[in-house]
Amino acid sequence: MSFLQLTGIRKRFGATIALDGVDLEVRAGEVHALIGENGAGKSTLLNILSGLYANDAGEILLDGQPYAPASPAEARRRGIAHIHQELALCPHLSVAENILLGAEGSSLWLDRDRLIERASFLLSEFGRREIDPRARTGALAIADQQVVEICRALAWDARLILMDEPTSSLERVNVERLFRLIGQLRDRGIAVVYVSHFLEEVREIADRYTVLRDGKSVRSGELRDVSDSDLIAAMIGREIENIFPSRGQPIPGEIVLEVRDLASPPRLRSATFELRRGEILGVAGLVGSGRTDLVRALFGLQRATAGRITTRQGISLGYVSEDRKGEGLALPLSIADNMTISRLALCSRHGWLSRTRQASQAARIMEQLRIRAADAWTAVKRLSGGNQQKVAFGRLLHHDADVLLLDEPARGIDIGSKSEIYGEIVRLAREGKAILMVSSYLQEILGLCDRIAVMSRGRLSPARDAAKWTPDTIMEVAIGAA
Repeated sequence: MSFLQLTGIRKRFGATIALDGVDLEVRAGEVHALIGENGAGKSTLLNILSGLYANDAGEILLDGQPYAPASPAEARRRGIAHIHQELALCPHLSVAENILLGAEGSSLWLDRDRLIERASFLLSEFGRREIDPRARTGALAIADQQVVEICRALAWDARLILMDEPTSSLERVNVERLFRLIGQLRDRGIAVVYVSHFLEEVREIADRYTVLRDGKSVRSGELRDVSDSDLIAAMIGREIENIFPSRGQPIPGEIVLEVRDLASPPRLRSATFELRRGEILGVAGLVGSGRTDLVRALFGLQRATAGRITTRQGISLGYVSEDRKGEGLALPLSIADNMTISRLALCSRHGWLSRTRQASQAARIMEQLRIRAADAWTAVKRLSGGNQQKVAFGRLLHHDADVLLLDEPARGIDIGSKSEIYGEIVRLAREGKAILMVSSYLQEILGLCDRIAVMSRGRLSPARDAAKWTPDTIMEVAIGAA
């Protein structure tokens, strides 16, 4: 029996049609995967369910009764909680204060002892007694912060939890822990709508699925009855034979970057490697191992205290940050401004910035990367997360650097867009760019890179041909077991 039923949901933002007739059925006690490319309408649909937006047309039934929340607070009172991709916690408040935020009771005085007792009970239900309810939430690991989010949903007696890309910042061990929590929710009869770009995750945790494409629901059913290739074809409207493009037999050229014993405390202790034109060197490792510190030190974003960095004369470096919102993009500025800002000279005429040239060059890259937006002057903050990531990558294309430092270049991007970004990375390598790529997605590292090195506790292993690595051997080195 349906717990939640959506029929013909439509939503427009000005000239942009975000949803154009979406049907969705969610049953009590199931994990329902919502799948689709960036810009397909997934986040808009979740925002309607959580009371942030109102739909323009269509009908929503919750337990057979009409459902049209006027605010997120009303949605929570009706039993629907939304866990965003970017966690919506108050980092300066304690764990207990975050869990019970808005559900403290009607008393004029805040009973902190009762608050801590209630939070402790909710944490213990998920076997997380080690999380101190008095601890400052901002000091917790991301995985523990997600537990706090889930406990907050339970504090409101949520019957449906909406999860938007919940594993995008998690290591595998914490993904498995999250999946155990989701399994416990399902066992308690709580429904979960789960948004993810990782089909292997979807198959591991979800029961049924609905595919959105261009604001429409195009396919749904039992996951066990559909293949990955059929899901991908439904998502993007075409088949992709192989998400990773064929590299052939690349022939690396001259050494353009040489690093010896580079250190940047406290996380990066020692890194030595060489990077050649035309090659893709992958750096794997756990979060906090020092892999991001390596690329930041190479780009001059943090101080190196020891070691040597040598580049060939005239070589320029480009960088894509893993934190696109915090430092990778100027969100209030337009797509054109973000793409061209690192090399405005290409958009100038007689010493003056030409907005026409700026828009033209941005539009060319937008078409190349299939960025969905009304035009080049659209503010980046109005784009989906995946399209924002494409803008960050697009700035690298405009800058035309010789050495590309890519930190999680495909994070938060759907499968179709990943394939396009991967194709661009391989194309750039074929053109002679030297690429250093950091990724926590092992399939990405193994599928794209010519050589792989692994960061463990601040030390980078010697780079070896990618064919000599497997997911198991990478993890053994990453955790210090090899």
